[in-house]
Amino acid sequence: MKFLYIILLITISYRAFSQSKSDTLRLSLQQVVEMAKANSIAAKQAATIRETKYWVYRTYKSNYQPQLALSGTLPDYKKGFYPAPQQNGTILFPSVHSDNSALQLDFSQNITATGGTIFGRTQMQRFTDFDRHNAIYNGVPYSIAYTQPLFQFNQLKWDNKIEPLKYNESKQAYIEAQENIAVTVEGYFFDLLLAQVNLHIAETNYSNTQKIMAIANTKFELGKVSKNEILQLQLEVINARKDVGIAKRDIEVNTLNLRSYTGLGDDSKIVLMVPENISQMQVSSDKVLAEAYANRSDAIGFLRRIAEAKRDVAKAKGETGLKATLNANLGFSNTSSSIPGIYSNPQNQQILQLTLSVPILDWGRSKSVTKTAQANLQLMEYTVEQDKQNFKQGIVTQVSLFNLMKEQLVYTAEADSIASEKYKIARERYVLGNLNITDLGIAFRENDQAKRDYITSLRDFWSAYYQLRYLSLYDFENNQKIAYK
Repeated sequence: MKFLYIILLITISYRAFSQSKSDTLRLSLQQVVEMAKANSIAAKQAATIRETKYWVYRTYKSNYQPQLALSGTLPDYKKGFYPAPQQNGTILFPSVHSDNSALQLDFSQNITATGGTIFGRTQMQRFTDFDRHNAIYNGVPYSIAYTQPLFQFNQLKWDNKIEPLKYNESKQAYIEAQENIAVTVEGYFFDLLLAQVNLHIAETNYSNTQKIMAIANTKFELGKVSKNEILQLQLEVINARKDVGIAKRDIEVNTLNLRSYTGLGDDSKIVLMVPENISQMQVSSDKVLAEAYANRSDAIGFLRRIAEAKRDVAKAKGETGLKATLNANLGFSNTSSSIPGIYSNPQNQQILQLTLSVPILDWGRSKSVTKTAQANLQLMEYTVEQDKQNFKQGIVTQVSLFNLMKEQLVYTAEADSIASEKYKIARERYVLGNLNITDLGIAFRENDQAKRDYITSLRDFWSAYYQLRYLSLYDFENNQKIAYK
């Protein structure tokens, strides 16, 4: 029984230890970023938009592929009295009992260069007169036709220029959306990390202040410190305890924000690790600009916006003024009392047609529409040029900010180390009686502020780093373009 009791006790202890260990998640900044990219609502929205753009692109591509369609009316049954105009102008209502079924197979292919369409068709029609017990067939064994708009806007040609730009723009926009998630979640990460650092500072200060308070009480009993110092230390203890409560509240709020954004569903305690310093990474404005123009959707968008404005000018010109359409058809048709008879000696069938539309008096409408489109093109050229300047200036500014943050990170790390050492010395001097409470309080606050400044500097550095990735879509740590499956 004792042996079984020991085994049971060990098992319960192991489970409790395992449960305690599994209830804490230790996460780095990179891990949090990857979690957000995989599970956040923003990531799912970006993936859905990417898929939508893909199917829009597939729809565009299908316009340039051959189309085959089967259509018909099966059956077209009628029984009743229907009007029948006579040669003398009167109308009779004879009894009709018939079926007029038809079936046709159509082939079509758009011609991108000209905007025309070539057609192929085969057709079969069967008319059955049930009252007279006879049937007749009519059909087109095969025919080929061509329709060519003249002096009109060629939608296929312009779509072939613009739609690939839109698709490439959407692919880069998806990568940007992923990098923007990193920018956003980095903010949530450091909100929680700073709250955790504040809690550690507050708990350490509370513990140290209590120890100093105990020493001060002993000195007060010996008459070595004044009542004012005791009151000051009591105030410091109260403030430290209050800071612990505030820090715990901030941790709860920022943990909830981080969980909500990253899609982390369990209730495990989150402990964030301080990110490493990669301030040795070198980044130049020329490199970032070159990668941005090669990778960003904005760079593709500049080309696409100009192309769309030029398309609108071509459309304005093509939809005003002279419009003509040429239709040509060559094939064979026949009628017979049987299906094989349709294909026996079919008759030649030819159609050639030219339709015209010329505005005679439109009160300057055609000219106004065209001039408006041309003015919009000029405005778009100016707008895109300004956007290019802003695009370039934003990148140069961000590179300068990143390099500045690298320097600040080195300085704040040194300041944190100095302030920590200064506080230790001040605390020892106070215990030995070589320092007053005012100077100890100054060292105390400088040490706290230096730690917070270091975390804030880390935050600024990593924020600038992820902003550079977002602006250039380039991984400067591994020297490669950013891509996602």
